[in-house]
Amino acid sequence: MSEAQSMNVREQFGNIDIYLFDQLLKGRIAPGMRLLDAGCGNGRNLVHFLREGYDLWAVDRSAEAVEAVRALARELAPHGERISPEERFRMEPVEKMSFANDTFDVVISCAVLHFAENETHFQQMVSELWRVLKPGGLLFVRLASGEGLEDRIRPLGGGRYVLPDGSERFLADSGLLERMAEKHHALQVEPLKTVNVENLRCMTTWCLKKPHILFFDPIEERSEERLPEGTGETDETETGG
Repeated sequence: MSEAQSMNVREQFGNIDIYLFDQLLKGRIAPGMRLLDAGCGNGRNLVHFLREGYDLWAVDRSAEAVEAVRALARELAPHGERISPEERFRMEPVEKMSFANDTFDVVISCAVLHFAENETHFQQMVSELWRVLKPGGLLFVRLASGEGLEDRIRPLGGGRYVLPDGSERFLADSGLLERMAEKHHALQVEPLKTVNVENLRCMTTWCLKKPHILFFDPIEERSEERLPEGTGETDETETGG
């Protein structure tokens, strides 16, 4: 019996988001794809991808979170890795990542975008996720929304609200998500799905496919760190970010 066969589901998949697991079941995420977890936290969604040797990259603005993911990768990733965890898992904000355009087959952003400071910040983060996604690639987003809670949330201004559970979040409604999808000429691969948790908070799943059309000028990776040789990206432009 192989190691994978002897594992239970929790060991194999960790605390993966159930709607991200759904995308795996539907075959939209498969071995051989290059994945980015933008706002990875402690890596709750990465256990399966690390175990299966996916070409996995991640960013988070928290140094502690990034170090936790690096440690997880050292524990779970197959031996013989050519790229160090320090290169793969980077401390960067979602709205300003160092990757070149069209780098990833799948971009995951789970429970991140509702931390936007306002709508401008939200749009910056979405645009950056879209920029690094390859044409034909999948953008998977889970975020708090106000759908179904309109009479229970208290506005703070700038698109931020106090939820019934006491938390403060930027809440994107279906209208804003539709406008963002239209702005980026995105193809919706799933209907919007919103889960209401006892009228305390709502979480919406947003899945988009990037069309095979270029809508912005290419830029090169903004970091001294390079992706693997043979990917076509170079590293000529730097920033202090």
